[in-house]
Amino acid sequence: MDKNIIFSPKQLEVIYRPYDYTFDVLEGTPRSGKTTAAHFRLADYYSWCRDTNHLLVAYNQEQAYRLFIDGDGTGLMHIFDGLYDIKHDEHGSHLQLHTPTGIKKIYYKGGGKSNSVGAITGMSLGSVAFGEINLLHMDMIQECFRRTFAAQDRYHLADLNPPAPHHPVIKEVFEVQNTRWTHWTIQDNPIITEERKKEIYEILSKNPYLLQRDWFGKRVIPSGVIYSMFDLEKNVIPKLEGRKIEMYFSGDGGQGDATSIACNIVTRHQGKKRTYDYKLNRVAHYYHSGNDTGQVKAMSVYAKEIKKFILWCEKTYEMRRTEVFIDPACKSLREELHLLGISTSPANNNAHDVNGTSKGIEVGIERLQNAMTNEYFVLVEQENNEYDHYNFLKEVGMYMRDAKTGKPVDADNHSLDECRYSNNYFYKRYVL
Repeated sequence: MDKNIIFSPKQLEVIYRPYDYTFDVLEGTPRSGKTTAAHFRLADYYSWCRDTNHLLVAYNQEQAYRLFIDGDGTGLMHIFDGLYDIKHDEHGSHLQLHTPTGIKKIYYKGGGKSNSVGAITGMSLGSVAFGEINLLHMDMIQECFRRTFAAQDRYHLADLNPPAPHHPVIKEVFEVQNTRWTHWTIQDNPIITEERKKEIYEILSKNPYLLQRDWFGKRVIPSGVIYSMFDLEKNVIPKLEGRKIEMYFSGDGGQGDATSIACNIVTRHQGKKRTYDYKLNRVAHYYHSGNDTGQVKAMSVYAKEIKKFILWCEKTYEMRRTEVFIDPACKSLREELHLLGISTSPANNNAHDVNGTSKGIEVGIERLQNAMTNEYFVLVEQENNEYDHYNFLKEVGMYMRDAKTGKPVDADNHSLDECRYSNNYFYKRYVL
């Protein structure tokens, strides 16, 4: 680990402030340095606290490890370099730290699903750190606070980008706990150069919503969010229900941009207005972004990983696929899949659709909006972290319209594009 890390005044204040609140919330823009401060704040706490067991929780276990333990080079494993082991016991995987006050077990778990709370039932914890707390299931959040009631040095920490002003985590968690809230912007990150700040500002300033949220770090009402009707209560179910009718895949590809492939299962149910109703169940998701990870993969590599994903889905759900729809613009991905024996068809990307005054992509958007509103479209919670819905859930709250033109902004839409493709097929085959 780099021993010459430069901290901003705000980072230093957060790391060394007294522990006179039981809950520190670090909320602000991406690239603001808040998570790095969280790493060192936690390391300080673990070094002196008297409790042995602690928890790191994010949407899934992989995210918990990435956000807190690795942390892009400043996480706990780097701070405690040479003083930790990765272990596993009856409570799960954990980072075992050797500290001046004895061994500390830092468990890391996923908390984004309805059954996540079962992973910590019966545990007694000294502290909990929440990564992207606004993406976690509320039952898991509340149970985490209960698990620390008997702690000797009770403490909690959360970081998040600004949620919508009405997000339940604000009233049900932040305003209930003994909370100290700290606001962050990109100005609080000492490693971001003035040149890079200018570049980021110029990008964000083109959209008033993004400027307020990702530059000023404000909670703003995302009036332009396209799929604002998506409901975490109504459009997410814990397990597949109904009679399975068909499995098919939909995909959109890129190298710098994300490659996104979803497994879709159509189920049949007793109808309300007709004999049978059908639902489009998004059960699993392959997603990789070269820009986000810094690792750009060749299309041949994507094709091999997608084939593995397809075969895993078929085995897991005991079905054979009928179709693999890929965006017609992704010719290279289709060719690579064909070489591996995976036949594909061009997805209906709405290029030629007209419905009243709506044309093109707007037709597909309206169809998917209706499917969400009428609960024909649902996410089925996925236990396999590699193929869960983390990236879809991040995009669905960010994909929006340009405030000036009213047209969809071509960003945060990779999984939503292929979701639209899958719904186009579902709509024409099972709804019309």
